[in-house]
Amino acid sequence: MMMQNDSSDLAPTGPASIDPVCGMTVDPPKAAAVLHHEGDTYHFCSLGCRDRFAADPDAFLGEAPSGTPAASAPNGAVYTCPMHPEVKQVGPGSCPKCGMALEPESATEPPDDTELRDMRRRFIVATALAIPVVVLAMGDMLLPGSPIHDLVGAKVGGWLEFALTTLVVGYAGWPLLARGVQSIQRRSPNMFTLIAIGVGVAYVHSTLAVFAPGLFPDAFRDSAGNIGLYFEAASVIITLVLLGQVMELRARAETGSAIRALLDLAPKTARLVDESGERDVPLDSVEEGNQLRVRPGEKVPVDGRVLEGKSHVDESMVSGEPTPVEKSKGASVIGGTLNGKGSILMEATGVGEETLLARIVQMVASAQRSRAPVQNLVDRIAAVFVPGVVVTAVVAFIAWAALGPAPSLAYALLAFVSVLIIACPCALGLATPMSIMVSTGKGAQAGILFRNAEAIQNLRLVDTLVVDKTGTLTLGAPRFDQVVTVAGSDADTVLGLAAGLEQGSEHPLAQAIAEGARLRDVAPASVEDFESVTGKGVRGTSEGRRLALGNAALMADAGASLEALGHQADTLQDSGATVMYLAVDGALVGALSVADPIKDSTPDALDQLRQSGMRILMLTGDNERTARAVAKTLGIDEVFADALPEDKLKLVERLQSEGRKVAMAGDGVNDSPALAKANVGIAMGTGTDIAMESADVTLVRGDLGAIVHARRLSDLTMRNIKQNLVFAFGYNLAGVPLAAGVLYPWTGWLLSPMIAASAMSLSSVSVILNALRLRSASLKPS
Repeated sequence: MMMQNDSSDLAPTGPASIDPVCGMTVDPPKAAAVLHHEGDTYHFCSLGCRDRFAADPDAFLGEAPSGTPAASAPNGAVYTCPMHPEVKQVGPGSCPKCGMALEPESATEPPDDTELRDMRRRFIVATALAIPVVVLAMGDMLLPGSPIHDLVGAKVGGWLEFALTTLVVGYAGWPLLARGVQSIQRRSPNMFTLIAIGVGVAYVHSTLAVFAPGLFPDAFRDSAGNIGLYFEAASVIITLVLLGQVMELRARAETGSAIRALLDLAPKTARLVDESGERDVPLDSVEEGNQLRVRPGEKVPVDGRVLEGKSHVDESMVSGEPTPVEKSKGASVIGGTLNGKGSILMEATGVGEETLLARIVQMVASAQRSRAPVQNLVDRIAAVFVPGVVVTAVVAFIAWAALGPAPSLAYALLAFVSVLIIACPCALGLATPMSIMVSTGKGAQAGILFRNAEAIQNLRLVDTLVVDKTGTLTLGAPRFDQVVTVAGSDADTVLGLAAGLEQGSEHPLAQAIAEGARLRDVAPASVEDFESVTGKGVRGTSEGRRLALGNAALMADAGASLEALGHQADTLQDSGATVMYLAVDGALVGALSVADPIKDSTPDALDQLRQSGMRILMLTGDNERTARAVAKTLGIDEVFADALPEDKLKLVERLQSEGRKVAMAGDGVNDSPALAKANVGIAMGTGTDIAMESADVTLVRGDLGAIVHARRLSDLTMRNIKQNLVFAFGYNLAGVPLAAGVLYPWTGWLLSPMIAASAMSLSSVSVILNALRLRSASLKPS
């Protein structure tokens, strides 16, 4: 048997993507360790799993991985950790890194509250049992003059405390202790490591004190010769940790409320129309191409296009506009929107996970589980935090044992347990993920979709905004204006040739020309050999003639001179219209102008962005005159026109080389390279799919003003994370010295393990409540 340790990234084959020790799905490039064994490559979630496998590979081969409870997962659902999204497994379980309960990876999976119900039940049991333990242990302090101890007696009282605490530790606290043991086995220390050690030491010490008191030296005994019992500490610690788990799980469930609200927009059934008539069917049985009836007042079940009928549809959930949109034959409709008073027959074009609503939901869910760059710093701190706490606890124990008053070992044990419990890093682990989960949910409700947590962190740092013109500053729904011709050409002929060429294009300008020809009853010419020239226009042939329709660059390629039009085109461009030239067999025959109104919200949005100190540049493929006219109206001084996709990319790269943090806002295919390169790419939700795929942030409503709200949310989120980290570190910085007893020589203060557990729980509660404050925060600039 020959094994080789190798940290290189290897493609997974067979078992390589599954940790053979714990059963977790491991992303090979992010694997904590890689090991070769007998020709196979295995990837591991932690060094501990790697070492266990290396010690005895046969123990983990030839059987299903121990951490993959596939039988308990309905439909083989994949579960992942909200803090460590690279951790995945089939079915529920706990994360091998942080011990947190896993949750379904798919946003469309129904919420699983099994863990919450289990922890709540264990918390109730622990509370009911811990109360009498505390009364038995501290009855004289809690109830002065109480006859409890006289009636029960110290020995019987110890047995009762042992019995009750054993139920608390053995039943209620079992999942917590199991995770602690697993963290030690995997050499991946976390909050449960400290809890397991602290509770374990207190429980074992007290159990031995009850049943084998003779084992203890005098340093453990008080002046009366009694040995201190800490059953109440173990019971209360377990109870408070369970309370923290219940609150955390409930808070995590609340952060998913935005996703569930989105999912609830879709109806549960659809009315299918086929050769047998009309009938209601479950939504998940609808297939692409099915014909569906949407009756008055019903929600559109899936994405599609109208085949028959006419109605008005409320699309405010997507567009944010309260005015219903008219829908007739050929119009597209979006699943989850509300039909008005008309009845329409539609064809399903996007079902299941292909609908716009489903894609929005999945984007939000993915963003909630992504990691902000600041989390990397927290992880590095946490990696040394737990070992450092254990060392601190040991040092405190030794110091008390050597220097403390009698009974010195009893004091040393109290300090050891208190340090372990109060320094539990659960608040530190929650600080960033909780804020990110709440923030992405709030963003989704405001029509702002973050692709990942990195976009949330980076957006607030942006100092330069590069904006496309068409569809970003303007409505992106241009309207045909007029035709100007050279001498000897006919306007309808020019429009017909242009419309024939544009029938093969989906560009908004092309659709405007085609619609303009239809309204003027001009028949489109028959065009063959259609070719789209990115950033320039389109080409084709009609009845043997070579046609070219586009900007000045395309005319130069075709050898057509623009001088024949004189100043007519310049005049149109100076008014803000986009002008496209038409050449036939290399000779210019005319030009067509298309007007694209500026969005009502654009001027105010740009003003607010400028007030925040942002530099704004317009970058467009349109010609210089048109771009300057629009820029002048909006007060934009820096304009880059006639830009090809590679030009847009180069501008973003140049700005970044100058040290600028660049956001690019656009909506077209030609914007996608620049969107991907920018520090933050912002896509208009009304634009193309490829633009949204390339962007870090999608503005569902296509409103530039949402950038103002997105930046505000970014700032609020990072401020919230910093506050959470202050809470987490603040408790530890103040609590660990107190728990270690540094103030005892001057004040006589020594922290009880129960008080330490309360402080630890309070730190987690503070982080959770502070993160949830984001839900009610205003996104309007302060």
